[in-house]
Amino acid sequence: MIEKYYDYYFQFNLIMTNSDLIKNYIQTYNSMYIIGMLMNLHNDIVFENYSKGVLMLRLEGIQAFEIQAEKACTFFNWRKQTIKDWQISQDEIIISIDYHAELAMDFSKSMKAGDELKLSGTSTFHFKDGLISFIKDES
Repeated sequence: MIEKYYDYYFQFNLIMTNSDLIKNYIQTYNSMYIIGMLMNLHNDIVFENYSKGVLMLRLEGIQAFEIQAEKACTFFNWRKQTIKDWQISQDEIIISIDYHAELAMDFSKSMKAGDELKLSGTSTFHFKDGLISFIKDES
């Protein structure tokens, strides 16, 4: 589905800064606008999610990311990442985030639909061809 939008958006992204890409990605993530999220990502995106130092999920490629993003949207009634701090270097940007969401389904005996989830963590971003090429989420 992203293919029909990708060429147009790639041309638009040439004028966006890496910080702008992250802000747009977070905004579209919070609104669960998957096409908007994907438009910030390189076709060869690598996504990693760590919890307490343990790799929980690794995705390679925009199609795998799209499938997971669609699935993840069903887990929550709403979700919000808030950027607390920026660490910008030549090779990467690391943001500190607060994460707040409401569960849409039961995950366990202690995590039920309607419960609120609050986490803090970091997200590390790398870039290629004017798009986000790597995301590592750690909580």
